[in-house]
Amino acid sequence: MLRNGGQNLVHNCLQHSSLVRSARRGGEIEMGDASEAVADQGWPQTRVVLIRHGESNVTVSRVIGGPRTCSGLSDLGRRQAGRLADRLAAPGEFAADALYSSGYPRAIETAEIIASALGQDVTLDTGFGEHDPGPDCDGMTFLEFVEKYGAPNWEHDPYGVTFPGGESVAEFDVRVGSTLSRVIQRHPGQTVVVVCHGGVIDRVFRALMRQPPTGSFELHASNTSLTEFMHVTPGRWRLIRYNDAAHLAGLPMATTGD
Repeated sequence: MLRNGGQNLVHNCLQHSSLVRSARRGGEIEMGDASEAVADQGWPQTRVVLIRHGESNVTVSRVIGGPRTCSGLSDLGRRQAGRLADRLAAPGEFAADALYSSGYPRAIETAEIIASALGQDVTLDTGFGEHDPGPDCDGMTFLEFVEKYGAPNWEHDPYGVTFPGGESVAEFDVRVGSTLSRVIQRHPGQTVVVVCHGGVIDRVFRALMRQPPTGSFELHASNTSLTEFMHVTPGRWRLIRYNDAAHLAGLPMATTGD
């Protein structure tokens, strides 16, 4: 586990008391009713909805698109974001209290497309940015990177070098975890929507579900998919849905060349 990593930062900020041990019946603890009991006592059940940006130009070009070289959405990415906006504007989804975006153009463009459907302005927070490859690797094609440095290893030492001159997995973890903690504390009991990146969704999932920072399993969030968590009791989160991309039915999976 990471020492002082994003996973621990999230947990430490959220564990204001021990896990619920109320809702007793006949002297026995009914843990299935614990979250309802805490809600009845006024615990603010904050919701966090993570949205991966639409398909990006750098993905189509097979380029490592960090914050310096990201050029926004592809035509398909804008169509995906438009589909999501239509879905969020229809009855039956959620009412957002805040809308955040990372500082990457592909995330900002996605957030701007859905903002009116949510009735919210976009707040930029660079802490929700993707794993930063650093200035030397940002803009390289994937083929160039592999030829120069070899295939990246995401599965072992989180403190090791993945992108020379860029963030380690541990540094990425701390950044995302501390950003999430700050935003959650700012919006107790509210629904917060964050337009971000696949790597950020992976980091948050591992932290809130108390999973190891690397290895064990693989996550892949589709473009403009919805992943939702609810803070049900002190220190405990519930996964409501993961990678919900039903609004993309009928669209191409990805942009393909001629």
